[in-house]
Amino acid sequence: MQYRTLGRTGVQVSSLALGAMNFGAVGHTSQEDATAIIDAALAAGINVIDTADRYSAGQSEEFVGEAIAGRRDDIVLATKATLPMGDERNHQGSSRRWLFTALDDSLRRLGVDHVDLYQIHRWDPTTSDEETLAALTDLQRAGKIRYFGSSTFPAYRIVQAEWAARANHLSRYVTEQPSYSILQRGIEADVLPVTEQYGLGVLAWSPLGSGWLSGAVRAGREITTHRATILPDRFDLTVPANQARLDAVEQLATVADQAGLTLIQLALGFVTAHPAVTSAIIGPRTLEHLTSQLAAADTVLPADVLDAIDAIVAPGVDLAAHEKIDTRPALVNPVLRRR
Repeated sequence: MQYRTLGRTGVQVSSLALGAMNFGAVGHTSQEDATAIIDAALAAGINVIDTADRYSAGQSEEFVGEAIAGRRDDIVLATKATLPMGDERNHQGSSRRWLFTALDDSLRRLGVDHVDLYQIHRWDPTTSDEETLAALTDLQRAGKIRYFGSSTFPAYRIVQAEWAARANHLSRYVTEQPSYSILQRGIEADVLPVTEQYGLGVLAWSPLGSGWLSGAVRAGREITTHRATILPDRFDLTVPANQARLDAVEQLATVADQAGLTLIQLALGFVTAHPAVTSAIIGPRTLEHLTSQLAAADTVLPADVLDAIDAIVAPGVDLAAHEKIDTRPALVNPVLRRR
């Protein structure tokens, strides 16, 4: 396992992080399964576990909490808030009111008195940067969080938050958690240069492209990845972007074969090769999935392999740009771009 420094913090983290989104109802993963996956991940050298209150409505945090009991101090524990937790309109967002409540709820479910990294799951356009950063700074000073970060923020919002922290003498975000894979490289054009400029650690989610790069999606075969049952539109081959992804996967599989690698090793090695990326977050549902992904722990792709990938999917290009979830609100809501 490789280890890197997490942004400006001095904390050493593994190049593969364990994501817990599939623990619980979403991934049909039981407590026993989750504990076995965590045991194996820690034994392999992974020291980061990333979850969120939203995952299976808190069940993921509960499963993680039970699994890490008695060894919490050996783990860099990360969770998130902001996405809706129920139907009450104020049980979401990044206001002081909600973040204080949401963190206490997460700590209770996790069975801990603090988390190492608390992340704003999505930018909340209804709350000012100053309010959010002030709340997070106060939670940090209270000892409930060690550091805090953002997740899936567009580049300009990362910059805005950095300036708001400086102008108001508040603590700064130390990490960003974006979606990044061979098939979705858009953040190379804006987000990653910004995180490098400001010294943020980057924890990349969906490095296997929601299953497209897992080996389970190939031409002429039935699509068996679990994600296809949750998000069928993303695997509908009548959609041009999905056909483009399949075409790329077939070419990438050839590159992997020629390099003596699995497609998973190629995909994870690509993400961790970028100098701005600290860790790639893997999200196995089973021990078998974890084993196949751990095989990439020490994968280092040579320049000729990276060049071959660039020739298939160009730097800075998203093959499914319509799936991006960090789009500026005015590009989605016509009310915001009309007088």
